[in-house]
Amino acid sequence: MDLKKLAARLIPDENLPSLEECERAYPPRKLNEGAEVTRLAPSPTGFIHLGNLYSALADERTAHTTGGIFYLRIEDTDEKRKVEGAVESVIRSLDYFGINFDEGAEIDGENAYGPYYQRRRAPIYRAFAKDLLERGLAYPCFCTEEELDEIRRVQTENKEITGYYGKYAVWRDKTEEEVYAALEKGLPFVIRLKSQGDVNIKHTFRDAIKGSITVTENNQDVVILKSDGIPTYHFAHAVDDHFMRTTLVIRGEEWLSSLPIHIELFKVLGFPLPRYGHTCSLMKVDGGTKRKLSKRKDPELSLDFYRAAGYYPQAVIKYLMTILNSNFEEWAAKNPEKDYTAFPFSVSKMGKSGALFDLDKLNDVSRDELSKLSPEGMYEFLNGWVKEFGTEADRAHFENREYVIKILALIMGAGQKKRRKDIERAEQGVRLIDYFFDDTFTPEYSFRTDDETVNKMLSAFARTYDESDDNSAWFAKLKTAAAAAGFASENSEYKLNPEAFKGNVSDAAEIVRIAITGSPNSPDLCTVMSILGEQRSLARIAAAKR
Repeated sequence: MDLKKLAARLIPDENLPSLEECERAYPPRKLNEGAEVTRLAPSPTGFIHLGNLYSALADERTAHTTGGIFYLRIEDTDEKRKVEGAVESVIRSLDYFGINFDEGAEIDGENAYGPYYQRRRAPIYRAFAKDLLERGLAYPCFCTEEELDEIRRVQTENKEITGYYGKYAVWRDKTEEEVYAALEKGLPFVIRLKSQGDVNIKHTFRDAIKGSITVTENNQDVVILKSDGIPTYHFAHAVDDHFMRTTLVIRGEEWLSSLPIHIELFKVLGFPLPRYGHTCSLMKVDGGTKRKLSKRKDPELSLDFYRAAGYYPQAVIKYLMTILNSNFEEWAAKNPEKDYTAFPFSVSKMGKSGALFDLDKLNDVSRDELSKLSPEGMYEFLNGWVKEFGTEADRAHFENREYVIKILALIMGAGQKKRRKDIERAEQGVRLIDYFFDDTFTPEYSFRTDDETVNKMLSAFARTYDESDDNSAWFAKLKTAAAAAGFASENSEYKLNPEAFKGNVSDAAEIVRIAITGSPNSPDLCTVMSILGEQRSLARIAAAKR
């Protein structure tokens, strides 16, 4: 068979680049020895999940700790699954968590190894597919979907491995006359790899994460070009990883089964094989047993879950770092002032088996990280969440930046040795300050004493309240009001004769606290009233009287 003639008939493009032109257009990168080139290569399907962030963080840390490059490539070969705005969603979601690309799709800056959308690189793939046809390493297949379904049915019935190989590869050895007859009929066709592998031969492969694994040679005649001339993932990724000069591919362990195909594709294309590292699946404990995180069952798999709930992005990243490298937690404890980017991340220290994702542990990390923020930093974080997910009232509240920062300074314990460590999410933090605003102040007056005593205490305190008083003067007036309402003004008095009083000074203060904040628990009440102002504080005291 005249393979060059057949290749020209199957791929007739006259303006395809030569293989040498491709090599010149995408030369090896000028990087220091040991620098890694990694990539995130999602399909534009609109759903980006925690596993993507997990891999992206490993990619980004690997590239940037070695002085390399991290780029974004969009694998859009499946037009049917494309979702408008999906690429922007990927970039926006990862940017929220501080994952930044050096180059790639929709990235500003020098992008010499693009285009980074696979459908825009069709001439390159077609040139290499044509070369494989000319060398007898690929062939056209005219099987219909119905015929392929029948092959799978027979294989399943015979308990054989499903796929297009061996005796089931019916177009592999067709004669020249049969091939041209199908072409004359105008039958649609795909281009398949003519596998040279033997499943009886096994090799030891060094995985960058899992270590030594055994790999069986590929014998599947996989499709490399679909009927529309667009490549499959298998073929496109091999060509692109070579010409974008990827040195390390980090991907999920579900791709291990495809590794033999990819090894053979790099071999027949004449490209050096990049290193592969297969990450373990993210797991969770459910009913006492471990299982993989599920898109259907687990809302925490979606990155939108963390943004909508208001998780501090750096907390999510730092928690993922503890999963990626087990020694990160110890390092972070010894270096509390250092950013996670200073940690010497290593792919070789990533887990080889299922990584347990624990939402409770993430909450712990989030509380700790938020406690470190300044009031101004907390304002910026909460305001960002409010703009996207808050209510109209929330957005109106946060327009008064100075007022909100005063509140946050009090709530967080700014300037104190012991900072507040119970805020784990933005939504929770925003709700904690609701009572500082009249439109979201919804008190439940659950006083623990009779109405007459409540009224006496509130009236006595209101008569002497002056917002210019310092904390000492404020407390002295509170004690005076407490005595007038029948409470002990000193705890020592109460302990000596508790039956003689309505309660101690703390009980008296609780009445005022409930009137002002709607709750028996709050930060320093004197400061709360100072922030609210005298007019609003007295109005709340009046409204709380029974």
